[in-house]
Amino acid sequence: MVPLLLLMLLPTSLADQVCLNISDSNITITMNNTNILDEAPGYVTCLKDTFPCLFQCTFNEKLDILSQPCFDANVTIHDTRVEYSMTQNSNCSVYLCKNITILPMIHSLASQDSETGMMQLFYMRDSCPDLFSSDHEVKTAFISEERKMIHNIMGKSQLETGGSINYELKDLSLNVLNFSGAELTDSEIKIVAPQLLPQNTSFIPDIWLPADALDTLPKEKRIIGLVSYMQHSQFKFKQEEISSMVLRIEVLGEHRLQNLKKPIKMTFRIALHTAMANDSWLQCHYLDESDWHWKSDGCETNDTQTHITCNCNHATPFAVLLMRGPISEIHWKILSNISYIGCGLSAFFTAFSLVLYVFGRNQKMDYSISIHVSLSGALLLLNTTFLLTEWGATVEPAWVCVFVAALMHYSLLCCFTWMAIEALHLYLLLIKVFNTYFKHYMVKLSLAGWGIPGVIVAVSVGMKDFKQFYGHTEMTMADTNQTNTICWITDDSYFYSLNLVYFTLIFIFNSGILLVVASNICKMKQVFRSTSKLGAEAQGKTLRGSEKFNDSCRSSLIVMGLTCLMGTTWGLAFLGSGYINYPILYLFCILNSAQGFFIFLWICLSAKKQRKRRMEDRLSSTPVKTSAVKFD
Repeated sequence: MVPLLLLMLLPTSLADQVCLNISDSNITITMNNTNILDEAPGYVTCLKDTFPCLFQCTFNEKLDILSQPCFDANVTIHDTRVEYSMTQNSNCSVYLCKNITILPMIHSLASQDSETGMMQLFYMRDSCPDLFSSDHEVKTAFISEERKMIHNIMGKSQLETGGSINYELKDLSLNVLNFSGAELTDSEIKIVAPQLLPQNTSFIPDIWLPADALDTLPKEKRIIGLVSYMQHSQFKFKQEEISSMVLRIEVLGEHRLQNLKKPIKMTFRIALHTAMANDSWLQCHYLDESDWHWKSDGCETNDTQTHITCNCNHATPFAVLLMRGPISEIHWKILSNISYIGCGLSAFFTAFSLVLYVFGRNQKMDYSISIHVSLSGALLLLNTTFLLTEWGATVEPAWVCVFVAALMHYSLLCCFTWMAIEALHLYLLLIKVFNTYFKHYMVKLSLAGWGIPGVIVAVSVGMKDFKQFYGHTEMTMADTNQTNTICWITDDSYFYSLNLVYFTLIFIFNSGILLVVASNICKMKQVFRSTSKLGAEAQGKTLRGSEKFNDSCRSSLIVMGLTCLMGTTWGLAFLGSGYINYPILYLFCILNSAQGFFIFLWICLSAKKQRKRRMEDRLSSTPVKTSAVKFD
């Protein structure tokens, strides 16, 4: 047993071959379960067992690839990489695109030459794009190391006073300007941002730096770095819509331009958003590199039809963001209070429903009651986790927030599923008229109601090494810079593609069932009225208007109860999408947060009717069957 454990703990050595093929200016490398394509423009695609990976090779001697395309290699499998040693001085390594593997590699670049390290940093990002776009820790480490390398390049630049030098570093362009010892006579200094591509000339901002900002710096430290980025995917933390190029302004060393009396002025030329909604606008933002959020305090925005002018009292990464109108602070507080009160009431009454069901259960209880109570249980779970979402965001360790978010997602999907089951059961009872037998009816419904959401959430959690779908999510208020952090789904595309599609299908199905049931209720009322009218005429009586009104009210209440039971009130979300519609938001919030209370009332009325019907059956010699559908 001990030798076996030692073998499991030590790196594993195997024998394999590494084959290289050159065609059409591309290099294809094939090794054990790994394929690498090195394309001419410098993009490398690496897949190991279909999982993205990072590939690095070191050749310290000349290899004759044409006459010998395949080389024998010793394969050593480590925890974080697979190493292929072809000769004594030539080896290749394959690293899986995982947080635990890539983060140490990013931090190790600090010891390399800045320009070489910068290219290596970009290569890592291009090899593992999904990891760098979804993992917050990897993304922040990338930006931090990049900034350190920019400062190293600025420090090594040999410039005369008033001189400048440009560095083209693949995905960014850096201009270093030396104002050391310069006499600043003008109140503003116009500086030029580096140009990335000739076709992007119109998007390069005009920048005016206040002269008194440099007066606060030692003369020998007046070295400014301007960075223009070819792409800005690394700056997107919450699916922000960046509508301009990202511009970074840095001062050599630990000095920072901040709390300036006269602001830095930047004029961006923006391509107009022709399809911009009424609740959208363009606003200057800066990236706060302490908590990694785009903020607007300290920046003033002045816009025209063709330009956006940003006046900011500090120097950091800047950009113009397309803003969508979120909920204002006052409405946010009111809606939050309504939600907490409604969810608290719903949690209490759904728990009370479960207690009544457990202690009042008998063998002849209608399956409809069991389905109602199952939906109540899902709502209890949803309301309870909703009340914990803000608390979970403040608790350490981070897995607590992930657990709360995943549990809330599970309970939400359970609610949707049990609403669909309510509609299906109603269809079987009231619409399907021929005899049907279902064995283990409630067991099958329970497996669907609790199992399908469980599978979806389990798969989502299981993909955490590829992409983290649950965790801290921030909600921004429209009229302030305040954010509210909750535990929820972190990826908007995943949220809309899964939840929206799942609910839309259920909403269409439930709405169809509700329309058919409402139509049947109206038809039955018409038949009942015509029969009552004939009977009344035969007896010389007339139906009173109050009786007709009571029948209409009763029918309306039944339809409203079924609407709440099947969750069609959640469809108000479709009416409130695209722009802020406060009446719809308030109606949505009130109806759905108190859904558990409404269902409790429905369960009580259903149980009362069931007891009354059972009493009538006992008093009657011939009990009446109410359904042609049989369950077991």
